[in-house]
Amino acid sequence: MATFAGLRALAAKGSGWLPRSRWAPLPAGFCSRAPGGSGRPGSESRPTSTQQRDGIRTIVLSNPKKRNALSLKMLKSLQNDILHEAESKDLKVIIISAEGPVFSSGHDLKELTEEQGRDYHTEVFQTCSEVMMLIRNHPVPIIAMVNGLATAAGCQLVASCDIAVASDKSSFATPGVNVGLFCSTPGVALGRAVPRKVALEMLFTGEPISAQEAMLHGLLSKVVPEEQLKEETMKIAKKIASLSRPVVSLGKATFYKQLSQDVRTAYSLTSQVMVDNLALQDGQEGIKAFVQKRKPTWSH
Repeated sequence: MATFAGLRALAAKGSGWLPRSRWAPLPAGFCSRAPGGSGRPGSESRPTSTQQRDGIRTIVLSNPKKRNALSLKMLKSLQNDILHEAESKDLKVIIISAEGPVFSSGHDLKELTEEQGRDYHTEVFQTCSEVMMLIRNHPVPIIAMVNGLATAAGCQLVASCDIAVASDKSSFATPGVNVGLFCSTPGVALGRAVPRKVALEMLFTGEPISAQEAMLHGLLSKVVPEEQLKEETMKIAKKIASLSRPVVSLGKATFYKQLSQDVRTAYSLTSQVMVDNLALQDGQEGIKAFVQKRKPTWSH
């Protein structure tokens, strides 16, 4: 889609952007980890790892010693993993998870000192915003799988995902106000995921909410016991992966586009999209399969 292509081009221009040449073409099942194994020693280590199998890509925030802080390096690594082979028909859904007891503590505050300078600070927040927009504009659904604490930009990451599943031990907060840095950018995603008064209480006080409260207010799709988290998340991912990628992609893009429209315009837009959907090969295949009482065979 045009919007996604534009964000890809913007990301590619960023300073320090991880070049596409780092990725050799990979088959449907791949595993990419940092050199040196899970310990990730050395200057070339990557703070994320990825796996892909049967159309499901899992991106793992893999810096638990630093509470999976969204440092500039972490953000660019995550950005690279989201963009990689985004148009491939073998990719149907993405899961973002994390190692350790903290999903993500948000920005690395050591990068936000005055010694780093305004230009560096601008790059950090611009890159973070690009990552959040990439999630929304990505052609496949992106699921957050949360097992632990998600604060500030970490909470923003959860709120930005299309679907979010969390364990009952998880909690969520936007505590920037407590250190003198109001969570203005996390507020963009949070304020679009939960009611205004809930978002503002979180932003003004910095106090955490439980997973159950987060689901009640719309930040989460589902809360499950910790031991069932992976199973429940994979159940959703496998269902999406079994469906037509062109149909799901069209549906995701349309859903977000109509949200900003008034009701009359939204119905006009989506009515035309329904017609366009019928013109897709998979649109006709699904209807024919239903009439013929058989399973559809999707193009991809």
